[in-house]
Amino acid sequence: MSVLEKLEPKLVWKHFDEIRKIPHCSKHEEKIREYILEFAEKQGFESRIDEAGNVVIVKPPDKGMEKKPTVVLQAHMDMVCEKNKDVKHDFSKDPIEVKVEGDKLMAKGTTLGADDGIGVATILAILEDKDLKLGKIEALFTVDEETGLTGAFALKSDMLTGKTMLNLDSEDFGVITVGCAGGGNSEITFPINRENLSEKMDYIKIQVSGLRGGHSGVDIHEQRGNAIKILARLLWKLSREYSYHLIDIEGGDKHNAIPREAYASIAVKPSEKKDTINLLEGEIEIIQWEIKAVDPKLTLKIEDVSNVDKIIDSKQQNTLINLLHALPHGVDKMSYDIPGLVETSTNLASVHMKEDNIVILLSSRSSVMSELQDIRDRIRAIVSLSGAEVSEDEPYPGWKPNLESPVLKLSKKIFKDMYGREPVVEAIHAGLECGIIGEKFPGMDMISIGPTVKHPHSPEEYVEISTVEKFYKYVVEILKSI
Repeated sequence: MSVLEKLEPKLVWKHFDEIRKIPHCSKHEEKIREYILEFAEKQGFESRIDEAGNVVIVKPPDKGMEKKPTVVLQAHMDMVCEKNKDVKHDFSKDPIEVKVEGDKLMAKGTTLGADDGIGVATILAILEDKDLKLGKIEALFTVDEETGLTGAFALKSDMLTGKTMLNLDSEDFGVITVGCAGGGNSEITFPINRENLSEKMDYIKIQVSGLRGGHSGVDIHEQRGNAIKILARLLWKLSREYSYHLIDIEGGDKHNAIPREAYASIAVKPSEKKDTINLLEGEIEIIQWEIKAVDPKLTLKIEDVSNVDKIIDSKQQNTLINLLHALPHGVDKMSYDIPGLVETSTNLASVHMKEDNIVILLSSRSSVMSELQDIRDRIRAIVSLSGAEVSEDEPYPGWKPNLESPVLKLSKKIFKDMYGREPVVEAIHAGLECGIIGEKFPGMDMISIGPTVKHPHSPEEYVEISTVEKFYKYVVEILKSI
């Protein structure tokens, strides 16, 4: 029996239990889309799908509710697929293994997919609940939110008719989100040449791990450790004292996940191997002390590896290490207008070796588009000194808060009536599809809400079980009252 079967609301957890079994990493939403479309057919609802793979289910108004305005419920189908290296899990076929610890539902060494599986499950539960008497609902399920909001970008004007939308992709119950940052990626291509190594050397692998990682928007203000930046610092320090040859370097994965692990393999002179290891261990102790308050499990592992014939050209190696050490990561600027809100940041997200180049990915965010462009320009300026090339994707827009929003005023009142306290109204540094949907459908009145989901995009992700039932009831009351 699934640990989810006894949880309330039963319909929400029934659908989430199915969703966790279905592969749905970003850009691989085929099976979860099939599940949603089969659900619509079984319920007798109209459904439509666009060229990008976005799905809309239309639930007609219940009897007596025909005059109520159409409401859009929106969530994204994809999830960030991250796991710890010691966990054997194939996201393309294995179900997410879950466990309950007190009020927490979490996965076993992988991301849980509550972002945004709980949003999807909530919408399906509302559509299925025969006891509800509601107006017309358009349920919008988008693809590929996590890697660039490409599903929202692809939406056409004929997909929706409603002018009020509840985005179910927020992660703090009791918080109503009314604005978010825009963002864009910068991909650096650093060309490399391989050389034969003639002299006798020892080969070691330097691995940085144990970091918490996390969401590059939600968690960036916590100044958690970035495995790539820590590794670059170690290699840069080492290059000041000893001559070594870089063989390979890898770290990070998703553009919106702070890197938790990174490694490099190097060749060192046998006579300097011990001193090299001592220097690295001494420097990691300093870094451990610096970040222990937020990332206490940082570890450094150094191990011997097999002989390697090819190394990276020494001049290119020095330039690469300088580049990685110099590239920005973390908070760049806080908001002047909203206390505690990060305005601009960059995540140095990944570094990967290809055959003849190294690809470095950075993801920048800002609620001010001119500042977003400036931080990307500064990345370009730093990269120009290295001789590498930068390509930039199209930035996605932010979502400007509308504090006079009718659905905001309504949802605030309902929350206070239900739970006896005022909800928090805020803008966030993470990206939401609301900004793009607002541009695609002018006049759309929107808020974003959700249950409490902590540490999305990392294996620490969990959802607070008790908030899911409260959230479901809250959404239902809003729908009844619109």
